[in-house]
Amino acid sequence: MALSYKARRRWSLVILVIGLPLYIVVAVTIMGMLGRPPIWLELLIYVALGIVWALPFKFVFKGIGQADPDEGR
Repeated sequence: MALSYKARRRWSLVILVIGLPLYIVVAVTIMGMLGRPPIWLELLIYVALGIVWALPFKFVFKGIGQADPDEGR
């Protein structure tokens, strides 16, 4: 079942306000436990982690910046 536009907006807000900061804390904590890799590898890991977090939520964020498609009905 597809989420409505309003539900996707609410979930995207929850993901960005609560989920993303938690993800950042977990990622930095895990990186701190692993020790200090070379700077290029550390940068590569952080870039990859910065992209990977959004992939499972792609369907929630798609079209959120657009006008409400159900508003005109």
